[in-house]
Amino acid sequence: MTAPATTGGPPRDLRDFYENPAVPVASGTPRSLRQARMLARALSGPATASPQTILDIGCGDGTAAATAAPLLPGHRVIGVDWSQDALRRARTRIPYAVRGELTGGGLPFASGSADAVLFSEVIEHLVDPDAALDEIRRILRPGGHLMLSTPNLAAWYNRGLLLAGVQPVFSEVSLRGIHGRPGEEVVGHLRLYTARALREFVAASGFTVVRLEGAPFHGVPRPLRPLDRLACARPQLASILLLHARRT
Repeated sequence: MTAPATTGGPPRDLRDFYENPAVPVASGTPRSLRQARMLARALSGPATASPQTILDIGCGDGTAAATAAPLLPGHRVIGVDWSQDALRRARTRIPYAVRGELTGGGLPFASGSADAVLFSEVIEHLVDPDAALDEIRRILRPGGHLMLSTPNLAAWYNRGLLLAGVQPVFSEVSLRGIHGRPGEEVVGHLRLYTARALREFVAASGFTVVRLEGAPFHGVPRPLRPLDRLACARPQLASILLLHARRT
């Protein structure tokens, strides 16, 4: 994951938080695979027969990019992250990993130079998601693909938790501990989206939404995982939202 983006750079305490090796920096393999398959389908036509440049922005430890690479043969996958610790780990899994920030001009790529962007479990960590999508739109070519994933505020179990007065899963009120919700890991979520909000936000940022799918969450208790997989059939209820959009 990348550090939160702001016009003046993220606060120092957030930078320190994301450089902490104990903070999780990898998405679950099942949703990384689903996202990679969505991108592979998008790149399967004759118009994309030549090698494409795919950026995994907020690559974390490189697990998602390494998972996607076998499904994207012939294409160049480059990891990008702000955290030096994450980049050190990513370089053990993928050939290319560079440092970049999601502030204006902070990504080290020319405008229109990327064919696709993987943006996995990053947007929920950002102070300024508007600036982040502006920067992603800048580096994508017209018609380029954005594959975004993020937790769903309106996941099926969160609806029940809210009715019971319990803080929803994925939401956090502190960077120091868990308060008022299930779970044990503090991962730095600052923003959460419903399926409708995510669609509207991405469209307002200069993209055309192509498809929205659901994915399961590895943290769901084992007895409830069959229900979580069933919920993927209706993205509005799924644990994770997988969105495919194209730059207009």
